[in-house]
Amino acid sequence: MKGKAEKIILVTNDDGVTAPGIKALIEAVRPLGKVVVVAPDSPQSGKGHAITIGVPLRLDPVDIFEGIEAWQCSGTPVDCVKLARDKILHGLPDLCVSGINHGANHSINVIYSGTMSAAMEAAIEGVPSVGFSYLDYSFEADFSLCKEVAHSVAKQMLETNLPGGTLFNVNVPIVAAADFKGVKVCRQADAKYVETFDERRDPRGKKYYWLTGEFTNRDNGDDTDVWALANNYASLVPVQFDLTDYKMKKELEKIWK
Repeated sequence: MKGKAEKIILVTNDDGVTAPGIKALIEAVRPLGKVVVVAPDSPQSGKGHAITIGVPLRLDPVDIFEGIEAWQCSGTPVDCVKLARDKILHGLPDLCVSGINHGANHSINVIYSGTMSAAMEAAIEGVPSVGFSYLDYSFEADFSLCKEVAHSVAKQMLETNLPGGTLFNVNVPIVAAADFKGVKVCRQADAKYVETFDERRDPRGKKYYWLTGEFTNRDNGDDTDVWALANNYASLVPVQFDLTDYKMKKELEKIWK
């Protein structure tokens, strides 16, 4: 009697194939199946769901994770997932994990995040997918707790009969292991950056701008990702890519004939 086929796990990110976060994620999910890495060859933060259509894409093998098949792509995180499906895996993986991102992707950040868009692309294809982010932006961040969370969530996803297109957004707080309260299922907070542009001048006197801003939480709920992270939980938000406003749809159907 044949044993069960080994699960195929696609690992990607938006910080680039050499980022410490992706190495931590590989280590977290490696015991769960066959890992294949396809990630950008350079940082792609804030790319959202962008795809490359005007220039050729490059896809090259890299030997940086011992015993792991890995490729670097010249395109966006979404390009990586598309190429992985078509040219590397020649089909769909059992699970797609993206990250571990250096910095938060809670609340409205999910819209801009290349980390989450890579996972979303896989989910659009029907693959259970999850993006992991850590609130520590430092290149020297300690991913120990993140690895535990990523392993646990990925394991549960593989062992659960999830609907096609299941997509999770997981954020991990900066907290000592002894104070960590576990993973909390949440909703996305109504919170965003109030943005401004810092105007400067280059040595030739020409104006240029740096995007800056201050994070503002307008949501007092105790069931949100922002609340969970502030209270030493990792947040897990089920995300959908159907952007239809069904409440508004019902209202419009009554008044627009």
